[in-house]
Amino acid sequence: MTEKILASLRALHLLSAEQAAAMASYEREKPFSLYYELRTFLSLGVTLLSTGLGLLIYKNIDTLGHGVLVAGIAGLSAAGFAYAYRQRQPFTWQLNPRPSTGADYALLLACLTLLTLVGYLQYQYSFFGTRYGLLVLVPTVVFFFCAYRFDHRGVLSMALTGLAAWVGVAIAPLSAFSQNNYDLPHLDAAAIGLGLLLAAGGLASEYQDRKKHFGYTYLLLGSNLALLALSSALWRSPYNAGFLPPGAAALLMLGLSGALYWYARRTHSYVFVLLGALYGYIALTYLFFQLDNSLSVGLATIYFPLSAVGVVLLLLNLKKIVASHEQ
Repeated sequence: MTEKILASLRALHLLSAEQAAAMASYEREKPFSLYYELRTFLSLGVTLLSTGLGLLIYKNIDTLGHGVLVAGIAGLSAAGFAYAYRQRQPFTWQLNPRPSTGADYALLLACLTLLTLVGYLQYQYSFFGTRYGLLVLVPTVVFFFCAYRFDHRGVLSMALTGLAAWVGVAIAPLSAFSQNNYDLPHLDAAAIGLGLLLAAGGLASEYQDRKKHFGYTYLLLGSNLALLALSSALWRSPYNAGFLPPGAAALLMLGLSGALYWYARRTHSYVFVLLGALYGYIALTYLFFQLDNSLSVGLATIYFPLSAVGVVLLLLNLKKIVASHEQ
């Protein structure tokens, strides 16, 4: 490709032979960064290691001995935390300018093995009894502390996931776990409220310039949580709709999708444009077919082709849409 471009420029007499040769030599010999590839392999390695540890426990739980397993998991987790602590940088509310890749992945491994340890203690010894909220809350608090102290967005994602799980566990009755009954409309309200709170926290972190780079994680997880809960509310029966009727849920989805679109244009984010378009399309489709159910077949023959054209136009003009906003 480079040779063809240089040849075209030579044919137009825009480059001399010496300049073309120098550029070709630079393209052949310039260093190639493996940064993202190595980080991907490191993440995969940590995930596989923690998964393999879980399988090892499952297959050898009766032969290795519970004490040996607990000591081994705790030792591995403690070693990861100790290494991350030794390589720590001074705390700052800004992005850490000198991150340690080894410490980042040691911390991630330590947090994953801590989850394994807590789960094993609960399974084998009922360490927390029936206090399932405490079972989720303890590692969540540890993850939040580590995320902010070591400036780790991956651990922050685990902490936010744990927070969402803790809120669900805290408000769900015990029958949800003993009888696997998760048809609880009030969980939608909790998820929507928590999602909006996390999104607001992300905006606040950006506005106040306190861990501003965490704002993306808060907004992404919070908006997805709220919009998924609203999507769930769309399909509930009016007699089991909880606090939010399906029509109101669809309108709120449209409002949040519009807010995501505004934020995406302000920050030039493709992800939030796509999220806003996806959930907005779901809400708009729901409202469209609620207008008159007797015309649903005829409307479908018109609506879906036109909406498909709209999606194609959005994808074709995505870069222009994101880049057109004036800061």
